[in-house]
Amino acid sequence: MRTTKGAARTRAKRRLYKRAKGYRGGRGNLLRTVKETLIRSGQYAYRDRKTKKRNFRRLWIVRINAACTQRGIRYSQFIAGLKAANIELNRKSLSEIAIFDPAGFDHIVEAAKKALPS
Repeated sequence: MRTTKGAARTRAKRRLYKRAKGYRGGRGNLLRTVKETLIRSGQYAYRDRKTKKRNFRRLWIVRINAACTQRGIRYSQFIAGLKAANIELNRKSLSEIAIFDPAGFDHIVEAAKKALPS
């Protein structure tokens, strides 16, 4: 007697359709198209996880630069001053401090300015 995949195939298809839930048209309910779409969506997701990190870093740098400019120092000088003063804050936390605690950011900028060689 010939064996068929039976329940296992149904389960496998159900898993794929569940992942493709909400996709428009055949991308959500035609098996071959669902497989292609899921492969491509996985590639996009992998690529954009990297891009997301890159974009957030750019955003933080823009915010820090704006805050530094208001306080009369360039971004590059500020970062060099932080390194010289051994202040190890990442750009995300510097950005948050600049937005939510301007007085605290003023202290950090002053420390960076003092540490810069004149």
